[in-house]
Amino acid sequence: MRTAVIAAACLLLAAQKDPRAPGPEYFSSKVRPALEKANCQGCHNPGGVAAGTRFRFPEGELSAAEWQRFGMSLHILVDRANPKNSLLLTKPVRKVAHAGGVRIQPGSEAEAILATWAGFLVTNTKPGDRFEIAERRGDSKPVLRRLTHAQYNNTVRDLLGDDSRVADQFPIEDFTGGFRNQFQSQSVSPLLAEAYTNGAEKLAKSAFRGGDPKGLIPCKAAAPGCSAKFIREFGRKAFRRPLLDAEAARYEKLWAAGGAQMVVEGMLQSPGFLLRTENGAEPAWRPYETASRLSYALWNSMPDAELFRAAAAGELATRDGVEKQARRLMRDPRAKSAIDEFVTEWMRFDALLGAVKERGSFPNYTPELAVAMTEETRRLVAHLVWNNQNFMEFYSANYAFVSTNLAKLYGAEPPAEEFGRVELPANSERAGVLGQALFLAASSKPSETSPTARGLFVREQFLCQEVPQPPPGVNANLPVPTRAKPMTNRERLGVHLTNESCASCHTLIDPIGFGFEKFDAIGQRREKLKITFTPERKEKGQNETVHLDFDTTGYVAGIPDSAFQTPRELARILAGNAQCQQCVVKQVFRYYMGRHEKAGDAAVIRRSFEDFQKSGFRFQELMAAVLKWSIFPPES
Repeated sequence: MRTAVIAAACLLLAAQKDPRAPGPEYFSSKVRPALEKANCQGCHNPGGVAAGTRFRFPEGELSAAEWQRFGMSLHILVDRANPKNSLLLTKPVRKVAHAGGVRIQPGSEAEAILATWAGFLVTNTKPGDRFEIAERRGDSKPVLRRLTHAQYNNTVRDLLGDDSRVADQFPIEDFTGGFRNQFQSQSVSPLLAEAYTNGAEKLAKSAFRGGDPKGLIPCKAAAPGCSAKFIREFGRKAFRRPLLDAEAARYEKLWAAGGAQMVVEGMLQSPGFLLRTENGAEPAWRPYETASRLSYALWNSMPDAELFRAAAAGELATRDGVEKQARRLMRDPRAKSAIDEFVTEWMRFDALLGAVKERGSFPNYTPELAVAMTEETRRLVAHLVWNNQNFMEFYSANYAFVSTNLAKLYGAEPPAEEFGRVELPANSERAGVLGQALFLAASSKPSETSPTARGLFVREQFLCQEVPQPPPGVNANLPVPTRAKPMTNRERLGVHLTNESCASCHTLIDPIGFGFEKFDAIGQRREKLKITFTPERKEKGQNETVHLDFDTTGYVAGIPDSAFQTPRELARILAGNAQCQQCVVKQVFRYYMGRHEKAGDAAVIRRSFEDFQKSGFRFQELMAAVLKWSIFPPES
């Protein structure tokens, strides 16, 4: 009897849950902190270099239940037959190939935590289980965006007929998130505020020098009611919306003190002129906010009379109405200038125009040649956009728009006219932007190339992937080639692979840059690396020159079958790659919206990409799609 009771008790205990076994909350309390401490989210996020893998941290603020569902979704990384071989375990400790390197040390507590979670997932999930997190919708929080200097100049031109470009003298704008117009960095410093004051004074004075030469005042200034009419009409244009009664009353006082010139000077310093509101608190202004979103996206300037009319008539209250106006704006020459500004910032022309190249190594490099390099890129983009070509030829085009000097640099036939179209020789191994001197020179040092910078540019600008910052205090110095041990950049950069803290990122970017090593620091082709060693004292001997062969084998970690040896081969890979195609969509979204995409923008990005893809990658279709879907987000 006693034996039977003991046996029954043992069976009952065995049937109960092991108190030491984890529950669903184990992910939030143990697993998530371990993964975050290892900085797995640095690559495994929607914008990271591992965004295309099955392990991707969700974006945005998540509830406890949503984090739990994410933890359960990791069962797809578990080997049910042998949990110890689960990718959830073997990747972070690098028992199998992992581009991110060793993130969790073998034998550590963190590895044990992952092993425990893998065992829980095997027991508590089935292969077909799905644990989805609800898709976020785009938020409608009010946003204030300052006019960029380019927008200020264009707005003043269209408002006052003044093309003096006073904003060119304003403090230089910083790049944030790849562009100058990202609203989180658009604060107004005291120095900029002073520049606004001085600019407004100059512009107002010029506008009324010699009377009213621009015809800004729509009536005789001395006539009754003329001041009110001018204030209302000019104010609607300057503020891109109707004025409130209180605002109009304040400007009546300025008129009384100094006439139209003082009114204009005051308005040009007002937040109503300098800032753009999106999703503001005043419902009556929403149509005008939409009009400004369209005009500043497509023209980089204020709305015209027709757009103001459409806003007042309620024609911008639908997706079709927005698209109709967007296509009208694209037909205006101002749209071409706006695209020029977009590509100028996206491709970071400033990095090249401000670069210095070693004169002794590159005697043919001049400021004029640098300008020609930027013009080549601008012309290729303009050709693809305005001739409705497949925009993915931006990467794969086997032709170029070059000056005579650039053609010489490329070894191509000179153009019939400056910046005319020429075919790139097959043996040049160039294609599209990846073979352009702009990219190759801007991502190089003064006297030598930088595979790291070139690979990073491809990741960030063409794949929209964020590469984690190097750890603080890391030694970035590379071995210096010597007579006894001359080295190529590939050999010198090998030092990164011996340091785990460096290897985790450099394995993601350096292999891309190695494929460009046959193109020097100004973008001209070379067959071998030439290193010249100069003796410390002339009497000790002559200069010694060493020529080394290149190994240009490269690949893009995260993209299957991406091995390449030339820019032209990589161009074909990128042009046909969905991540690269989607990155074009994201770059346009970022530029138009003044911010990076968030979790709530997923549907907007997806629908815009679908429209872009269905059109055969026509950029004008993308422009219209991003605007209509961002202003009127899809349901899903």
